[in-house]
Amino acid sequence: MIVLAFDTAQGALSAAVHDGEGPLAAAFELRTRGHAEELLPAIETVMAEAALGFSDLDALAVTVGPGTFTGLRVGLAAARGLALALKLPLVGVTTLEAIAADVVANEGEAVVAAFDAKRGEVYLQAFDAEGAPLTEPSLVATADAGRHLPRLKLLLVGTGAALLEEALQGFECRPANAPAQPRAETVARLALQRLETEGADAFRVAPAPLYIRAPDAKLPGGRDPGEAA
Repeated sequence: MIVLAFDTAQGALSAAVHDGEGPLAAAFELRTRGHAEELLPAIETVMAEAALGFSDLDALAVTVGPGTFTGLRVGLAAARGLALALKLPLVGVTTLEAIAADVVANEGEAVVAAFDAKRGEVYLQAFDAEGAPLTEPSLVATADAGRHLPRLKLLLVGTGAALLEEALQGFECRPANAPAQPRAETVARLALQRLETEGADAFRVAPAPLYIRAPDAKLPGGRDPGEAA
């Protein structure tokens, strides 16, 4: 099974094609803006490097958050459009589980994925050594993060790792040797695992974005986009 995956949710842009054995092609760059202009060229690049056409794909995967409001919209809109046009299943993967999946942990350790959410807060989730979630994705005050984490040896990953290491007094923790931003090849690998376990038909409905914090954008008149008209 061949999966095209991409991520624009946090502080990077990445795309990859994975065949279940490994990535056939991958592209990654740190980027905080311009995702809308650069995503499709990145997809075309990895498809060309993999010597594949869109008709060769069996499924798509995309990150669903937490992340920036604009970045999530770009990635999800592109993924939904491709899934509809190509009639392919679309798997959503959170950015937290994507960065946690690249950490090698031992029994008795927990992987803590964290993104700096600014304002003295972090997006946070803990996973066991096998990758199963120990907590729900959440937005917490960095200073209070310890109240939301298990009392295990902690491996910290993500852009919020350094903030947590400073805040987690009394915990045994250390930074993990893993990428701080989601990688599309990891998103594809997680998607392939779910497709194998649950089947393609479980992913015929496009995934919803994971918004933990309400968007900062305001409509004319100061109304929040989520308010009823």
